Amino acid sequence: MEFKVLGPLEVRRGEIAVPLPRGKPRAVLAMLLLHANEPVGAERLAVALWGEDATAGAARTVQVYVSRLRRMLDDEELLVTTPAGYVLRVRPGELDAERFEALVEEGREALAAGRPEDAGAVLRDALTLWRGQALGELAFEPFAQAHAARLEEQRLAALEARIESDLAAGRHAELIGDLQRLVGEHPLRERLHAQLMLALYRGCRQADALEAY
Repeated sequence: MEFKVLGPLEVRRGEIAVPLPRGKPRAVLAMLLLHANEPVGAERLAVALWGEDATAGAARTVQVYVSRLRRMLDDEELLVTTPAGYVLRVRPGELDAERFEALVEEGREALAAGRPEDAGAVLRDALTLWRGQALGELAFEPFAQAHAARLEEQRLAALEARIESDLAAGRHAELIGDLQRLVGEHPLRERLHAQLMLALYRGCRQADALEAY
């Protein structure tokens, strides 16, 4: 199985996309993926879906949603019930966010070891795992907002590390346009401003680098 949260929620079995329900059952799956391999109680899921004002019967509704997800996932060992709650069993490498973090760490280690070309290649592979906003249409749900923001911060940090690798590899000239766009999109990220100044300076555009400063 392959689970994807770096974009719209998606589950694949090999090359086949598993059809997922819309609405609350989809949100249950997202919540379980955000806490993969950890027990999540029905009451906690109910609060995530309906807030602190969840009705007494909300937990039973969650049970219905979980049963529906089990049928769709078609694997009795994948989504199990434990005394502490529901556990979605995700094996190493099956969750795209986990693969992304591992690749980013590998890229940073290569950069620290003085191998910017290798670092840039690995970090590009990491960034290609992104297909849009983390968790897609669920990103602004109360239970998902903090997780989506954390993942987005990781994406931007990986992007900055990839740019750092490209600067170390001497690609300053081809970075200037992208950096100007990124600074416009993220004006409060100081590292992007510093990288733009460095790219301009190394490109013999000292006046533009001073203006950027």
